Amino acid sequence: MTASVPLRGEGSYSSPQMRAMRPQLSRRFARRVTAAGAIALLLASCTASQPALQEIRARGELRVVMLNAPTSYYLGAHGPQGFEYRLVSAFAQQLGVRLSIQAVADNAAVRAALRHGRADMAAAQISADQRWLSIGEATESYENLAQLVVQGRGKTRPRDVTGLRGAHVVVLAGSAQLALLRSIQSNGVPGLNWTEVPPDQVDLLKLVSDGDADYAVMDANEFEFAQHLYPDSSIAFKLPDTRPLQWIVRSGGADLVQAANHFFSEAKASGELARIAQNASAEAVGFDYTDAHRFQADMSERLPELRTQFEQASQQTGLDWRLIAAVGYQESRWQMQAASGDGARGIMMLTNDAASTVGVTDRADQWQNILGGAKYLAQAFASIPKRIPEPDHTWFALAAYNAGYGHLEDARVLAQMRGKNPDSWDDVREQLPLLAEEAWYTKLKRGYARGWEPARFVDQVRQYLAVLEWSDAATNSVAQLHTAYAEPLQTLN
Repeated sequence: MTASVPLRGEGSYSSPQMRAMRPQLSRRFARRVTAAGAIALLLASCTASQPALQEIRARGELRVVMLNAPTSYYLGAHGPQGFEYRLVSAFAQQLGVRLSIQAVADNAAVRAALRHGRADMAAAQISADQRWLSIGEATESYENLAQLVVQGRGKTRPRDVTGLRGAHVVVLAGSAQLALLRSIQSNGVPGLNWTEVPPDQVDLLKLVSDGDADYAVMDANEFEFAQHLYPDSSIAFKLPDTRPLQWIVRSGGADLVQAANHFFSEAKASGELARIAQNASAEAVGFDYTDAHRFQADMSERLPELRTQFEQASQQTGLDWRLIAAVGYQESRWQMQAASGDGARGIMMLTNDAASTVGVTDRADQWQNILGGAKYLAQAFASIPKRIPEPDHTWFALAAYNAGYGHLEDARVLAQMRGKNPDSWDDVREQLPLLAEEAWYTKLKRGYARGWEPARFVDQVRQYLAVLEWSDAATNSVAQLHTAYAEPLQTLN
């Protein structure tokens, strides 16, 4: 007969008391097993998960979600552009990983990417509020943006927010400017009302320019870019408060926040942050009301008739059609009847000699003219050393197209003579006007040149190109966006 094993002084398993307690003990044991299993799973999860920065380095890729907008990210003629894109590119380079960008249409899609783990961080001109902090962690501020009240050109300007009472003010729904208006209203400006405009419906500046709204509230850098598209808008006044810009890192990414803050600190101290901001806004400076107004009208009236031929020239030369169109506009304002004193004719203003080098037999034929100009520009591209990266490669090619490669080479030699970088467009651009000064051109191989002309030519083409890029990007669906440098993340639902 087998003896029963006592349970630590509480009787045996076979005793009547123990038989009665078996269900209760089983439930208690099950609860203990379940709890132990949960703890084990939690410990295993903690052991398996990695700090965000370690995970990024292990996969070799930083995944960033951004807005498809001029101030954040857009596809230009020579690849991705935008201030936030340039900034995160420098950050990824510092981390030693490749960059993967997903461009989305609005902040709701940005937050969805973070919430569902489809991105490591968001860089989209963000000011962290509770909506952002509920799904991630904010970095320190890397810039403070001025906030503008914008109105139609020629109208009486109010001096401050009290002048907005009773006016029709528009603001983007869900924006930082909306939160700012609410704060102003609650802090002593009753009677201030506004209309919230969904970001996918209509541009605020269009409403102001068309007279459908009295004022719009927006970021200064957004206005700096958009004024080219809506030249009948102007600044009424600046609001007293600026707004900070931050990146938002997905939850659990404290180490990535720390790395980003360190990057900002170093970039500010070295001047890299200022350089990135300057490069990103280069296409928006130099606004001229008359020229911008005319360009906007020509984009509506002339460009639709020419775009197909610009695109066909792009297919044959490999150049971006918007770049070809921008050069054509700078040369002739897209007019076939344009002419110059040196015999240049038509839309891209080829001289007789230039036309013959690219096989144009009839400069009065619009298609031959456009294709010939594109081929001549492609030859200029081929003359620039391949080691010079974009976008400087394009700016050098434009200067060579305008002034000839020889004079450009003289300016590069002059840059080297003066301790500058001959492969930097900014450095070489400074030297180009000196080609007209005797003290300098007598020391150079090709002698005198009106060096200010290629400098101005490049500046103007960059202006037109940027406007064409922003306008074109606005008509493309987000699903069509991609980056030449990395595979994008999956499209957000």
